[in-house]
Amino acid sequence: MKELVIISGKGGTGKTSIAASFAVLAGNAVTADCDVDAADLHLVLAPQVQQRGGFRSGHEARIRTEDCGGCGVCARLCRFGAVGQQQGPDGAVTYAIDPLACEGCGLCARYCPQQAIDLKERDCGEWFVSETRCGPLVHASLDAAAENSGKLVSLVRDKARTVAKEGGRELIIVDGAPGIGCPVIASLTGATAVLIVTEPTVSGAHDLERVAAVARHFAVPAWVCVNKWDLNPGMTEQIEATVRRQGMQVAGRVRYDRDVTAAQVAARTIVEFTVNGAGGDVRALWLEMGRCLTV
Repeated sequence: MKELVIISGKGGTGKTSIAASFAVLAGNAVTADCDVDAADLHLVLAPQVQQRGGFRSGHEARIRTEDCGGCGVCARLCRFGAVGQQQGPDGAVTYAIDPLACEGCGLCARYCPQQAIDLKERDCGEWFVSETRCGPLVHASLDAAAENSGKLVSLVRDKARTVAKEGGRELIIVDGAPGIGCPVIASLTGATAVLIVTEPTVSGAHDLERVAAVARHFAVPAWVCVNKWDLNPGMTEQIEATVRRQGMQVAGRVRYDRDVTAAQVAARTIVEFTVNGAGGDVRALWLEMGRCLTV
């Protein structure tokens, strides 16, 4: 089983559009949306959920109002501003915790004189196994202000491997998160290959170097694609020269094409929308990555 991870140093480079197109072109792959902080692959692939489960991580403090003595120790100790005062119908002052502000450190529970604070595991989101027009999709939704997206990414990848093994599928296409944080590391480790999608801008070139360093650290072979390359051909040449100098491979280029937006509006991938322009470029890119995966 092989895993192709598609990442980018910054958001908005077209990573998800390319990942969705690869899922369509592969035909028999399992697709995993590991950009759990802002998952959007489902907007194009229109999944029908077959399985779902809860995701828990970290802790959340809750005050039992009936046991709260109103001393305010928790409010004085909390450094996150998560504890607020409230007044009951009888005029008694008690305290409550804002779940969005609580960091789950447990200090309030430890020092509450009445032992009126419970520290419970936090519900952070859900994971899903779905069917799409191009095969199974494993994806997830992280709740607002929830933590440990890296742990949820690892869960999504594990589910994708299970689905691939049970279905006899030999390829997993992973749509990773942008940047270099925990979700990216969790998406990247142990992968067969990584395709880094960048754009011909100063920020695109800078962030490409950062994420490429992460790929080198984990010894994952990296290929690079410059999306919308024709908006700045000179910068594209500079980026590709840097890529080769750093021992990576140039996988291809994708031109700027308004049909990409039209395809998104129609909830389709560019390769389903047209075989010309950017659609043809992405098809050529897929063929190149196919050769890379068979080496």
